[in-house]
Amino acid sequence: MNNSIGFSNQKSRIIQISAFFLLASFGTIHAQTIKGTVVGKTNGALPGANISIVDADAKSVSSLDGDFNLLSPKLGEINVKVEYIGYETKIFPVTIKEGTNDLGYLTINPEDKKVKDKVSDIQEVVIARPNALTQAKAYEIKKNNNAIMEVIAADAIGKLPDRNAAEAVQRVQGVAVARYHGEADQATVRGTPFAWTSALFNGNRLPSANVLGNRSFVLDVVPSELIQFVQVSKAVTPDMDGDAIGGSINFITRTAPAKKTLSVSGAGGYNNFSHNATYNGSIVYGDRFFKNKLGVILSGAIWDRQWGADAFDVTYNTGAENDVQKKSINSVMMKRYMGTRRTIGLNGGLEYKLNANNKFYFRGMFNKFDDIRPVYESYVDYTNNRYQYNFRYSHYQTELYGMELGGEHSITPKLNIDWMLSDYQAKYFLDTPPTNEIKGLPIATFRQKITGGFTNLSNDGKRYWGFDSPNGIGGEYMDYTSDTANPNEVMSADKLLLSQLVIAKLDNNERDKIARVNLKYDVNSNITLKIGAKYREKDRNSTYGYNAVFIPTTSSLLNLSQLSTSEPPKGTAFLGGMNGNFDQYVMNPPTKDQLFQMFSPAFLQENGFKDYSSAEANATSVYTGEESVFATYAMAEIKASDKFKIVGGFRNETTRLTLKGAKSTKEGSSSVITPSVVESNYNAFLPMLHLRYNFSPKASVRFAYTKSFIRPNFGDMSPGSTIDNTTNPMRITRGNPDLKPTFSHNLDLMGEYYFNNIGILSGGVFYKKISDIVFSDTSMMNVGGTDYMVSQPKNLQDSKLFGFEIGINKRLDFLPGFWNGFGVEFNYTFIDSKVEVPRTDKNGVIHFDKTALPNQSRNLFNAILYYESNKVMIRLAGNYRGKSVETINQSLGPDYYIWSDKNFTIDFSASYDISKKVKLFIELNNLSNESLRLYMGDNKQRITSNEWYGSRGQMGVRWQIF
Repeated sequence: MNNSIGFSNQKSRIIQISAFFLLASFGTIHAQTIKGTVVGKTNGALPGANISIVDADAKSVSSLDGDFNLLSPKLGEINVKVEYIGYETKIFPVTIKEGTNDLGYLTINPEDKKVKDKVSDIQEVVIARPNALTQAKAYEIKKNNNAIMEVIAADAIGKLPDRNAAEAVQRVQGVAVARYHGEADQATVRGTPFAWTSALFNGNRLPSANVLGNRSFVLDVVPSELIQFVQVSKAVTPDMDGDAIGGSINFITRTAPAKKTLSVSGAGGYNNFSHNATYNGSIVYGDRFFKNKLGVILSGAIWDRQWGADAFDVTYNTGAENDVQKKSINSVMMKRYMGTRRTIGLNGGLEYKLNANNKFYFRGMFNKFDDIRPVYESYVDYTNNRYQYNFRYSHYQTELYGMELGGEHSITPKLNIDWMLSDYQAKYFLDTPPTNEIKGLPIATFRQKITGGFTNLSNDGKRYWGFDSPNGIGGEYMDYTSDTANPNEVMSADKLLLSQLVIAKLDNNERDKIARVNLKYDVNSNITLKIGAKYREKDRNSTYGYNAVFIPTTSSLLNLSQLSTSEPPKGTAFLGGMNGNFDQYVMNPPTKDQLFQMFSPAFLQENGFKDYSSAEANATSVYTGEESVFATYAMAEIKASDKFKIVGGFRNETTRLTLKGAKSTKEGSSSVITPSVVESNYNAFLPMLHLRYNFSPKASVRFAYTKSFIRPNFGDMSPGSTIDNTTNPMRITRGNPDLKPTFSHNLDLMGEYYFNNIGILSGGVFYKKISDIVFSDTSMMNVGGTDYMVSQPKNLQDSKLFGFEIGINKRLDFLPGFWNGFGVEFNYTFIDSKVEVPRTDKNGVIHFDKTALPNQSRNLFNAILYYESNKVMIRLAGNYRGKSVETINQSLGPDYYIWSDKNFTIDFSASYDISKKVKLFIELNNLSNESLRLYMGDNKQRITSNEWYGSRGQMGVRWQIF
């Protein structure tokens, strides 16, 4: 209670301070302050522009909206100089008066040989290309930022076929993405676990409705068309959220433009896996009114696509007593997804400049991701000698919506304040089936006994792959056959008996309310002080693993052929990525209406189904969470010389977490369910130091020491457990209330050189010393004769991570004629991490198994070959992510770790400008037809999952109306 009151008071103080400075700002007298906005003649507001007064020690850098604030050392006539990569340097004569001098828009033009002393014809051609100017924005933001970061501008995102927020950042140096059925949905910086990268929108970490209780936000809900800039910070500064060991990815939504704009786009395409059409469209409108005081931005996007994927999944008997048999096959699942995905995004913003010293803004957004996914699963169960067929109709719905209100104010010529209040909510839920009061994922399970047994078994009676078999029998997974002793004993609709009906309830809701305030004080032209505070209140409600289980009690079971069925989904051949024909595992599934009807009370009663739901499991799968975070920071920016800059300070984040759920304890032969409350309170003190030395305007080196941390996931700390009894084997997921936060000491040394023709050469090294890593320990357990795969998060001790990265973006302007339109963009990241996992063998001896961090790839690279002219843009892009360990089996050791195999995808995009306002484009994804592969241990053929999802493409038009 006292902690809650304390945090409430802290939040109130932030709001009171904001209100005080807001009111004070209206009556403040300013002296010799210069304000304005830097814009390009054809490219809107220019962020990161360098503004200075000629022959005076007064400099400023424009904000993301192009705005700047500069102090003049004198009254009267002065010259203001504006510099920007790819644009001509321009000097504006200004007469300075007492008070605030609002210069309005300062417009600069792209470089042209007529306004330069001596520039080659080659450079003139390059600079004149509008595609190069969009990259200039990103480089200026990167070059002038205190943090070590990479930046992408919205125009650059549009050059590649990246349709959501996660895919937009996969090209960035040191960034890797996770793919879910062919689409990127999560991103991580420098190959660290996905939860170690903080995903931000407009500087705030968004709420997450991730079904597993992770803090990592699922980025496929946000269309890339709503994003104006992406900032990937690899070493954060004290004014940024500190829970970012890998780094942070800040998605900045569109804001009001400097001038009126209206653009639309539309495209249609084809998915070569599902053999169906796709379409997408977007619209962006922005304008300014009342002498540019009021700015408006409205944007919307929709992406509707038919999609599909096939998967071949294998589980192993890792719970067996015999070490050899631990690698024998428990079951094989052959699965097809075929459905529809629809992403809708709306973004709106208002900005009002009351006067040159006071600006208010409002932003709001709504995003909806519908994932309609009928799933068809055919199992060969070697442990229980049976076939199993699952059909489920899933309509997963993810929503993200909210708003924020803020302001920026100049209190005095040296003191500025900005504040923000926000309220965002994320939801993940299902509304099916309509015939039952319990909503979730409806799953029908059919089973068929295999009476004749199997051939191709080893001499111990187990099924293996040939390389694991004691006598070399078993073959390889790409040539898989079930090997039933009776070749006529195949899956059959009239023999598959309805054995179980399950509704798996998945319902997650998370809401974040945030208040923040920042004060910036310019002590003099060389020293700037910043302090700030942020309060975040998070509420989470989660249900995962709540299963309503209905099992027939009659011996007269319905078979699949007795139900209303439909044709199986079309598309490419089932498991066409493997050798052989798998049509025998394709069944006519129940219709959607039939599946829903099977969960109606009338059907359940008529066919002898009774509710066997586990009160114990369901009670422990529900929890609520309340988390309060109060953060403060102080930092100083010191220009030690014209070439050397120091940024130092600290951030302190205090966390109060309360999780309320239930736990089950054994009393004799029965289980007793009792309420459980988990309290986790801790403080993170995070010192940081950044040094930057500029050898020249084009070359610099940066060093950073930072301390950062990551909070444990909500789901990992839940006091209860969940059971998924629809898989084979069944799965148990347990929480661990004793988890500690993970901390890291980080060192970064980076250098960068900017080419004259808008390009960059960069590289550096980084090191992290990490403590209390959280990993997922997975093992097999037999309970009452039934095998379960059990997962539970645990803390490890210290770990180390070392890496280096290099990157280049170079236009080949030294080539003659047509060839000087070519360019190359390449970046490579090497990461080496070490963590020791303690393991106790059968004899009680403790071993320390060395491995890499979960999700961490050793090698990452992007390679892009492009051609650009005044009307044509062509890009061929390759994205590579090396193998990474995904799941650690602490009890059995590295031979039973699950690895994700290397992945290399090739994408293509091209556009042609019909006119200055109309552009045709084509986008092709996954031309390499790459699949996703998971395997166990040291042999990539010991597959646990292989998924194929094919390629897709589209053609369309963009129209810049004005």
